[in-house]
Parts: sequence; structure tokens; C-alpha cells
Amino acid sequence: MFSMPAYADPDSALADLESTVLSKGPNGEDPSPASSLELTDAELQKIKDMKATAAIVMHYGGNDWSRAQVEGLQDQFGKMGIEVVAVTDAGFKPEKQVADIETVMAQEPDIIVSVPTDPAATAAAYKAAADAGVEIVFMENVPPGMKVGEDYVSVVSADNYGNGVAAAHLMAKALDGKGQIGLIFHAADFFVTRQRYDAFKATIASDYPDIEIVAEQGIGGPDFAGDADKAASAILTSNPNINGIWAVWDVPAEGVISAARVSGRDDLVITTIDLGENVAINMASGGFVKGLGAQRPFDQGVAEAILAGYGLLDKEAPDFVALPALPVTKDNLLEAWKTVYRVDATDKIQQSMN
Repeated sequence: MFSMPAYADPDSALADLESTVLSKGPNGEDPSPASSLELTDAELQKIKDMKATAAIVMHYGGNDWSRAQVEGLQDQFGKMGIEVVAVTDAGFKPEKQVADIETVMAQEPDIIVSVPTDPAATAAAYKAAADAGVEIVFMENVPPGMKVGEDYVSVVSADNYGNGVAAAHLMAKALDGKGQIGLIFHAADFFVTRQRYDAFKATIASDYPDIEIVAEQGIGGPDFAGDADKAASAILTSNPNINGIWAVWDVPAEGVISAARVSGRDDLVITTIDLGENVAINMASGGFVKGLGAQRPFDQGVAEAILAGYGLLDKEAPDFVALPALPVTKDNLLEAWKTVYRVDATDKIQQSMN
């Protein structure tokens, strides 16, 4: 009797991800779509009349995702008549981010939009800002002890769990559902990168019994590409028959690309999360990167700015807003770049497609 294979159909699973959100919020909240956020003309005028100011306090600024977030925020704040008085980059160091928050607070902003580097280590600084009356909108994660509607307006995230699922299906598709793989994960208490890792592992385990995870290594940064290069080199040396490596986001994936080149592993399959220019160039040229789950950082920034407006107006906001994953392969790379960044793919990417 004919029986269906135990593994999923990657193509149908990937198509489903573009219209659903699998992630829950940091405190288990159900997601609300960004498309549900709205400010009326009258509300916009009220906000413009406030002549409000905002500070953007980033965890890390060295990638395309962070730049697109800031661009989305600045674009939407401009439409709302809100002046951005500071954009900071903590370099993934909690103590630097605490200092950044204290520095921007001296400018008395009405709004702070921020990604906490280490939620527990930065909690007191955010709480002090909230107690001073600042409207806080978080990206991705929330410090412990802070209450939505009281200490902060809302939290906005990509579907990080969904992107982890996407990267797993893309890996399986590239490997025809069988082989040995390694994982390079983020060794930190960071909610969204843990979601990606959990989702990737769970999807491989449940849908692809012929794919075996034979090695895992955590990286702590801040030299994420360098750390991933070392980790991938060790994995490749210890597991000469390995077929693929998943990296937790695009900058670590650049380190895996480097290690694969040095090891002469032209056949290695890499999947990751986040559509950065370097991994896009590699994908476009038919290199190691066969697929990735992209976030929608520009749109995320727009949503965060609108929610800051909700805060200024004391308008009831959803607790957790999420944007769906966007699976990307070479086939839809140019279209996906435009969706993610609102501009055409760079010349380097377009030249690499040829």
C-alpha cells in the first residue's frame, strides 16, 4: 500500500507563512496585524500640534535590518510632525545601551522606540524613562517587570518563529529532505533569536525525519561574523559529511560563507534569517545561501511610529503587533528586496543575478 512521506511539502508550507504569524509575544500575547493600525486625519493633526520629539535607541546598528528599521521610523515620524532627536547604537552591549538611554533622556524626548539588548540588564533604565512619562514602543522584546499600557505602549516584532520555520523548510528543500546539518545560534538571553532557533529545530524534527542535526554551536558576539566563521570551521572539520549549516541571522551567515570557502565546501547549503546585502549577493550569484526568512523592517518601523502616536493620544493599542515572514530564494530575491526595503535591489545584487 502506498504511503505519503513523513516530511512536509516545503513549497506549500512556505506559501502559508506569508499570510500567517506563528510567533507569540514576549509574554505569550497573540499577535495583531500591523495592517490594523490606523491614525485618522484628525488624530494626525493632534499629534502634529504637539510638536513631539522621539529618540531611537538601537541594540545594534551594523546591519541592513537596523538601517531599514530606522528609515521606516524616520519616514513615518516625518509624516506625523515628530522630530527624531537621537539615534543610538549600543553595539549589543547592555551597559552602553543603559548609558544611551540616560543620555537621550537629558533631551527630554516624548517618545523612545527601542530594542533592549539584554532585557534584565536594561530594565531599570527603561522603567525610569517610563516613570518620567516617556511613551515607549519596544521592538522585539520587553524588559521584565514592565506592563503594557502602563510602562510601554506596545511591542512590534517580525514573525521570528515563522522565519525560523521558513529557514528550515528552505534548508529541507535545498537538501531534498535528507542529510546532515549544523546550527549556529545566538548564545544570549534574546527572545527573538531564541524563537528562530526553537522554530528551526522543531520544524526539522517534526517534518523532516531524514535530516539529522549533528552539531550546534552558540556565538555571543559582538563580532558575530568572526565568531560564526570559527564555529562553522569547527563544525566542518568535525563533521566532514555535513550537508548544510543554518545561521541565526545574516551577519553570522557571512561567517559561515567564509568558513565554507576556506574549507573548499562549494556544495554546502546555508539558510538563515534577514535579507542583508552580502547574503543576497551570495544567493544571487548561485552561492552557498539557498534561502532565508526575511523580516519586514521598514514596515516594522512604520508600525512602531504609529504606535508611538497611539501613546501620545492615549489611544488603546494592541499589546503585540507582528508582521509575517517572507521566505526568499534566488527566484524572488529582487521582488523581496523591494518589499523589505521599499527600494530596488542594489547594483551589486542585480549584477550578481547575471
